[in-house]
Amino acid sequence: MRRAVLTLLATLAVLVGLVSAAHAYPPDPPSPSESASQLADLTVAPPGSSDGYSRDRFPHWSPAEGTCNTRETVLVRDGSGVMTGADCYPTAGRWYSVYDQVWIEEPGDVSVDHMVPLANAWRSGASSWTEDRREDFANDLARGQLIAVTASSNSSKGDSDPSEWKPANQDWWCYYARHWTDVKYDWDLTVTSAEKAALHQMLGTC
Repeated sequence: MRRAVLTLLATLAVLVGLVSAAHAYPPDPPSPSESASQLADLTVAPPGSSDGYSRDRFPHWSPAEGTCNTRETVLVRDGSGVMTGADCYPTAGRWYSVYDQVWIEEPGDVSVDHMVPLANAWRSGASSWTEDRREDFANDLARGQLIAVTASSNSSKGDSDPSEWKPANQDWWCYYARHWTDVKYDWDLTVTSAEKAALHQMLGTC
């Protein structure tokens, strides 16, 4: 009887661990086959002009859930053992950066990356959007557009597309390509020929 109870508790512990892990990352991207279909449907075009671009053209970290803004919501979602103050800002926790396989121990050291950078979005169609649509894009929690990573990986990425920058963690290339493709597809943004080729190559690692 005791052995059965211990087995049941161990099983429950594994299930709880799986549930926790499922909330440690952005929403799952489409399957590799669906991502390949999305990629095939994307419009290939040269990058547009950066004229007029500013991060302020994409109002971000808007109110999201309760007292949390979008950035705080991502920090709570992507972290492990996160504790927050009354204003929702994390006071403790740990965050795993899948880009470079680094654990972050201090909330202030975590950077929230826009999977498709705002400047890249501007050059691939967002320059013609309304400000409300750009705000929705910059605060998109419905897909893998926002993810907590190290500041160094976010800084090295800048506004680069996958032909110019890929995560150091090659085991995550499949997910990165699927998330990137999904965001571009859902927001009807264009890709360059080099960008599309790089995404195709990364999907090949799935």
